[in-house]
Amino acid sequence: MGPSAARLLLVWLLAARVWAQPQHFVPRDQWGSQPQPMPTNLQHVPQRIVLHHSGVLWKEGDDPFLKIRALQLWGQREKHWPDLPYHFLIDPQGQVFEGRELRYRPDSNTEYDLNGVINVELWGNFDEQKVTPQALDATVQLLAWLRDQHGLEVLSTHRSQAPGQTSCPGEDLFRYFESGRLAPVKR
Repeated sequence: MGPSAARLLLVWLLAARVWAQPQHFVPRDQWGSQPQPMPTNLQHVPQRIVLHHSGVLWKEGDDPFLKIRALQLWGQREKHWPDLPYHFLIDPQGQVFEGRELRYRPDSNTEYDLNGVINVELWGNFDEQKVTPQALDATVQLLAWLRDQHGLEVLSTHRSQAPGQTSCPGEDLFRYFESGRLAPVKR
């Protein structure tokens, strides 16, 4: 972990400062989002953040704009989800893509209570790859912004929410939780 990531993790754990939207934020309209109508029964009040990884190796030259549009289309066609299953997606260069609107609960391939969950996915397979410093910095900026703007202070991982069903968010990202470097904040 680089010095910038370490500093931001410390801020996430201890900060009282107000954070702006992440630096490299890509709104839905800029990447070409085409959600289907969202059913009213998916509305919820965000209460906690759950981190994920895509579980697919990120390769040199991968295009995040193509990947996010393909994920949305796949979810709509194959899973019958009206939109992306994630609220935010982060690429290895640290771009934060806006996904599903926060007022709607996410979808998942695993069984756990999704009511109140904000899903954040980092692209990559962190059982086989390392999280880039840029992606880690962007993640912490996003978490701090969600805390400050929406009062979300409970942070978890997919494997913690769906025990025995997944290794997500992968060993490399999960180690930040195990070490205590990335932990829930209580004000």
